[in-house]
Amino acid sequence: MQIDIEAACGLLQTHDRIVILVHQKPDGDTLGSGFALLYALEQLGKTARVESPDGFPERYQFMYGGYKPKEFEAAYVVTVDVASPQLLGRLQEAYKDRIDLCIDHHKSNELPARHILLDGDAPAAAQIIYKVLRGLGAKIDKPIANALFTGLSTDTGCFKYTNVTPDTHRIAAEMIEAGAEHGEINKRMFDTKSKGRLAVEKQLLDTLEYYFDNQCAMVTLAQELTRQYGVHEDELDGISAIPRRIEGVKAGVSIRAQEDGAYRISLRTGEGVDASRICAALGGGGHMNAAGCTLTGTLKSAKKHILREIEKELERLAV
Repeated sequence: MQIDIEAACGLLQTHDRIVILVHQKPDGDTLGSGFALLYALEQLGKTARVESPDGFPERYQFMYGGYKPKEFEAAYVVTVDVASPQLLGRLQEAYKDRIDLCIDHHKSNELPARHILLDGDAPAAAQIIYKVLRGLGAKIDKPIANALFTGLSTDTGCFKYTNVTPDTHRIAAEMIEAGAEHGEINKRMFDTKSKGRLAVEKQLLDTLEYYFDNQCAMVTLAQELTRQYGVHEDELDGISAIPRRIEGVKAGVSIRAQEDGAYRISLRTGEGVDASRICAALGGGGHMNAAGCTLTGTLKSAKKHILREIEKELERLAV
């Protein structure tokens, strides 16, 4: 059942021993949302913890330091920025039938939860979490400000994307006023890359392919590359945006081989091209200009399937 901010706050105030789940391969938005909510609940005297199916990346340590989750039996389960059960990874078996409250901004959300707080127009889950925290009466201190600013900045491409709203900027400004280290966060998230990451990008460009009169660009990331250069998963944020940045490209695709032999597709599109529609046709989902899906089979078949759906979307726009 879908609920509003007030109802969500009421539920959080009523319950205790709360587990907050973030999605696999956690990014700045799911972690920022999760830890901002954690800190707010702790302010209210609640017992809470954040659980991640893939641990807590070193890249985001400034948000949580040497975080050690509290041990307790979960009485209430909340997900943040999780649009489907598959995104819970190894935590899916333990929690997929126990989700009490889902807080998300993906219009394609299909998570089975007792209550869903969904705002598909919010560019980041952190923007929704901010409103929840205000409803709870939490104080926006520096740890919360750093977490929320990170969520807003990373999920909007440092406030570049077209889904950014006036509220996004207002909330970001408030986080800066509350002590968010915005300059350092943006530098760490967008302007700092390891030598290994740069080496991967160089190799990635060698795989660049163009389709549909150069309206679509595609790159392929082999698993051997990340192993060869010692690049961790959390260093690969932003890889999917590389082909979309090419002049004239309306749909940028990155394909990454997974450990289980499947292929993870990330799609970034220009104005008018619905990435969510394309990926939903293949069992995935996301936002208008940023979406993804996972395909099994061979690399050749994965390319064929995603290109077929992109072609349909481009043809729809041309009509």
